[in-house]
Parts: sequence; C-alpha cells; structure tokens
Amino acid sequence: MLNLSHILQRIDAVRVPYPVRYTTFFIALGGLCLSLLVLLAGGQLSWWLLLFALLSGLGVHDLLQTQHAILRNYPILGHLRFLLEFIRPEIRQYFIEAENEAAPFSRAQRTLVYARAKGQSDKRPFGTQLNVMGEGYEWLTHSMAPSQIESHDFRVRVGDKQSSQAYDLSVFNISAMSFGALSANAIMALNQGAQLGGFAHDTGEGSISRYHRVHGGDLIWEIGSGYFGCRDSQGRFDPEGFARQALEPQVKMIEIKLSQGAKPGHGGVLPAAKMTEEIAQARGVPLDQDCVSPAVHSAFSTPIELLAFVAQLRTLSGGKPTGFKFCVGHPWEWFAIVKAMQETGITPDFIVVDGAEGGTGAAPLEFSDHMGMPMLEGLRLVHNTLVGVGLRSQIRLGASGKIISSFDIARALALGADWCNSARGFMFALGCIQAQTCHTGNCPTGVTTQDPQRQMALVVPNKAQRVKNFHQHTLVALQEMLQAAGFQTPDQLQAKHIMRRVSAHETASLEDLYPSLTEGSLLKKPTKGMPAVFTQFWPLASAKHFQLEEQLALELLP
Repeated sequence: MLNLSHILQRIDAVRVPYPVRYTTFFIALGGLCLSLLVLLAGGQLSWWLLLFALLSGLGVHDLLQTQHAILRNYPILGHLRFLLEFIRPEIRQYFIEAENEAAPFSRAQRTLVYARAKGQSDKRPFGTQLNVMGEGYEWLTHSMAPSQIESHDFRVRVGDKQSSQAYDLSVFNISAMSFGALSANAIMALNQGAQLGGFAHDTGEGSISRYHRVHGGDLIWEIGSGYFGCRDSQGRFDPEGFARQALEPQVKMIEIKLSQGAKPGHGGVLPAAKMTEEIAQARGVPLDQDCVSPAVHSAFSTPIELLAFVAQLRTLSGGKPTGFKFCVGHPWEWFAIVKAMQETGITPDFIVVDGAEGGTGAAPLEFSDHMGMPMLEGLRLVHNTLVGVGLRSQIRLGASGKIISSFDIARALALGADWCNSARGFMFALGCIQAQTCHTGNCPTGVTTQDPQRQMALVVPNKAQRVKNFHQHTLVALQEMLQAAGFQTPDQLQAKHIMRRVSAHETASLEDLYPSLTEGSLLKKPTKGMPAVFTQFWPLASAKHFQLEEQLALELLP
C-alpha cells in the first residue's frame, strides 16, 4: 500500500548530500534565474519558465516557513505528502493504508496527536471506526449523573513519605528519550514544551545535556547501567559526579533504569563513529570509543543492594524522590525486590512500569516482539504485589507503553498507575511521521538525527508549543471522560470501570481479567484463591538474590 513515510524512508536510505536531496528546488531556482535572464534580454516568458519561477517561489517559501519540518527538509517534493493527506478520504480506502491498519501506531492515533498538538479540532463525525463487536474492544463505563471538574491539571505528589523534596507530578509526562537518540532541537522543544505546560521531561539514560538546560523545564534524571553523567573513568558510578548534577533545582526526581520495554535484559552500544563531542560531553565518555551501556548494573547485584542504591541516590540528591523503572520479566525477581523492601525498610518513592510494547530506541526484532511483559499485565502485577504487602500507599506507580489518548491514560490509572509517560506520543507532537528511520540518522523531520542540517527542519519554539498543546488537550479529554463517568479525580478510576469484549458474545471488566489482591494478603501464606503467579512464585523469592530458592522450588514441585 502507498505510504509516503516509507517513500521518504527509501529516499533517505543513502545519506546523500543536501544539494542532491534538494534537486527539485535547485532546478526550480535555476529556472527562475533563466526566466529573469530571458526577460532582461527582452525575450518572451514561456509557460515552462513561468512554472519554474512559481516552483522557485514555492521552494523558497518551504525553506523559510517554520510550521512543517517535512517541507523544510524536502522543499516542493514534501507537498506530495500533504496532497495525499488532502485527498485521502476519497482514495485511501482503495489505494492507501486504512485508518486503523498501520503499525505500531495507526493513522487514527497519529492524526489524533497531530490535531491536538496543532490546536485543531480532534472531533470526528459518523461514529467509531472500531469494531465494537471485535475481541479486545474496550470502553469506560459512564454515569447517568455526570460530574463537574474544575481543572484538567491533574497531579500526584511523589515522595511525600520518605523524601524531603516531594514533587507534584502531572499525570501525563514525557517518557525517557536520550540526547543522542533524539536531536538537540527535539530535546529543546520537548523541554520547552514541558516548561510551558508544567509537566516533567525524563532525560533518558543519556544524561542531562546542555540542551536540557536551555529552557529550564522540570527533569526526571534517569540513571542507567552506563551511569552516564555520573561515572568514573572505569565506567563505575561516581557519587560526587552524581551529586553535582542531582542537586540542580531543575532536577526534580531520580530514576534508576533497570530495564526498558523495547529491549529488556539487553545492553546497548553507540558506536564511536556516531559519537559527537556534545554527546560525549553529556555522557562523560571518550569521544573516540564505543559508548557501551551494559545489560546489568555494577553498583548492585542483589535486591537489598538495589534498595541501598536507591537510598544512596536519595541522600546524595538532597532528598529528591528516587525510584526505578523496569519492564517486568521473571515475576520472582520482582517479588525478591518487594521482600527486600520488607526486610530493609527501604522503599523507593516511585516505580515506573515500562511495557514490552514501548520503546523508541532500535532493538533486535526478537526483543521488540517477544521479550518482556506488556504494560497492563506488568502494571497490575506490580500494583497487586504492593497492595498485598501493605506498601502501595507509600510508593507511587508510573506506567509507559503506547500511551497516546486519554483513554490509554484512564485504562492505566484504572489498573493501578498514578501517572503515565509517553515517548512516541510526544515525538508525534514534534512532527514525527513514523518513517521508522530513527536508528539510521536519516530522520526526515529532524527528530531523531544528529545531522545539523536535518535538525534545522525542527523549529524549536513552534514544536514546543505543539508539545504543550498535546499535553493540555489530552488532559482536557481525560477530564471530560472522568466527568462522563461521574468522578472528581483520576484516582477514583478502578479496574471494574473498564470493560473489554473477550468474544463476540461475552464481555468482562478488567477487574474480572486482572483480579485485585486485598490489603496485606501476601503477609500471610498465599491462598489458592489468589492468581497463580503469587501462589507459585511468591514463596520462592528471596531478598538476598534475584534467583529462585532452588531447594525450596524442588520441594514444591508436584
């Protein structure tokens, strides 16, 4: 099927010089010059010369305008995309992708983000295009007595139990994306948008670059296994280096990255050939060497040591909320961390559950498709475990993984999240067209490239406003959904309020599909009425290590 994003991807498959990429523009410009020469010589202006002149004017306009990154990188040629968009209602159903077909995000999802980011109407006529009788269709039950909510600025306080610098976090924030993965202009636009809208911007494990500091938007500093921005010459954690940046007022929270949804359990390498001086400076690594992010941390190796590291970072940062992010894998490893909380009395201020469906970074296909627990299952497991040991009220939960619409947020909140993060949603707000060339350096919109010329397509003030708009209009839509359901606050959402069609003739609530544990129920021996994951693995987990208690496991085998 015809898709201009893929056409642009193929055009950019080879890193061609800009004069070649601007062929149509320079031909048109040459035509304009020739037209002027003909006129000055007293000749007649032919129609083809007039066409060249008009195209030249269009090309100059495309290069100077600040609204569309595609046109700045592809003058004249980029108009094909908008032409196809204009005529798509008539021809798309025959020649181009359907509204809900494209992956990983459908045209309908992308169009929703674009509309909200631009401040355009997000309304759609003629009813839903989803198959309401199809398996997997979900909806929020509504009330016959709708409520009235004064503001859409929903916030959750993080760190009020153990930290001295608690932070009032928006329920919708920018998920972790590093400088290096994203361009300098993208980082500045995201951070300025966060500053304008009053929400948080996660740095990703690439640390805090100078571009994060330009506009002063609130930062969540993510510390990965490479300890970028706080590492010594051997790549180990450097407490003094960490404290220098963590104490900066712009840094509001500290997040330890244990794993990410795109490639859980997999390290990463940024080849020396792709390193720039600015990336090396931000990460604290040599410019002429591969930048390695190991698969495991060197600062800890057991659940108890992990929590000690959490406590250390909280102290070094001056009492800022400190937690960790992970994609759930072996459930007994998560249980081991919870048992370490019970044994040590140390708890993180927050935990972010990253779903396997998430991930802006490039990953091996097998990891993208078949590694890690999806967000809904992982979130429910983490929430239920904390409820079962009586710690849920002390720890806030974030969720990330294909969060685009207000319904996505509502569903995550209903399953136990306190807030949600979105990465690709905010990339769309920056102008991303899902060309899926993020790992090549040839992004056609300047979002995921270090090419300074390509980055110029992304105009920071314009895109920052779109980032703010997307955040604001999404929360306004969440406010309207909560009002329709008769609620006053997001924390009133529960799993029983979200329904899912499980077959053509059967529906169930998410509470039925993901049953809740009762408060403190794991403090006693798990009973048969609990989900099998608890009865099977909770007794085998140990705070002393991440592995199963092998001898006990053998004794419990049938």
